[in-house]
Amino acid sequence: MPVRNYLPSAVAVALMLATPAFAADMSALPWLPAAPENAAPAGAFGDPDDALSMHSAPATSWRGFYLGGQFSYSDANGDFSKSTQAPIAYSLRNTVLESEFMPSNWPVLGTANHGAVGFGGFVGYNFEYFTPNAKVVLGVEANYDQASLSLVAPNAPIARLLPADSLGTINNVTITGAGTVSNLDFGTLRARAGWDLGNFLPYAFAGFALGRADVNISETTFVEQNPPSVPLAFTGTAGRDGEWLYGFTVGAGLDVALTHNVFLRGEYEYVQFQPVAGTNLYVNTVRAGAGLRF
Repeated sequence: MPVRNYLPSAVAVALMLATPAFAADMSALPWLPAAPENAAPAGAFGDPDDALSMHSAPATSWRGFYLGGQFSYSDANGDFSKSTQAPIAYSLRNTVLESEFMPSNWPVLGTANHGAVGFGGFVGYNFEYFTPNAKVVLGVEANYDQASLSLVAPNAPIARLLPADSLGTINNVTITGAGTVSNLDFGTLRARAGWDLGNFLPYAFAGFALGRADVNISETTFVEQNPPSVPLAFTGTAGRDGEWLYGFTVGAGLDVALTHNVFLRGEYEYVQFQPVAGTNLYVNTVRAGAGLRF
């Protein structure tokens, strides 16, 4: 039989004979520390270090600074029913008509709403607090929306023939008006609380809202005394361009981590402003956005 047929068998025998000697020499290698006595095999059950076991990827940490951008849809609602009170009361000041019949309380304007698409951004910081079962994530965030919302109040003129006043004068009164809120933009400063579910962070928030808008209210009161006679016109205005709005915000949302640094967001926000020029303003907003964590 040719010699090459015996070569594989000879190599195998040589390796078997060399293995014990090589294993004996390994303990003398200076760069390999000796294993402690009675030590469990690496990665075995009971090994506290679990040196060779497989580990899953670390859970997403929501701690730290973040910023992002968003698109939104906002629906603004304005109640103008009391917005003409101050202008009418001022235009009819020192009159028996106002003191006895108070036409300033008549609701001339109604309620308006307007929806618009907007865009904006947010920046914030999260702190993580551990509980026995999960992580509570607390944080602060500033959020801004450029929506340019506008409202136009419906006008329902009121005409009333009043009985004689204390001076015996009969007044036929007609009041008409107009009200607009335009270029409404707003931002919020929020305190957030979330529940860390790994790559998902549902959260709720509450905070302070600051807005700016052009608010313009006008009214004209026509008074015809002891008709028929020539009516007298009294006018009044309220509001101004660039009016500052102050209020509060509440809402909830969900952040979803795509990577350790990138996340998506969806949320709902309700904003209510303090009355300005007698007008009550409310804004409901839904948003979708994306952000980066650092």
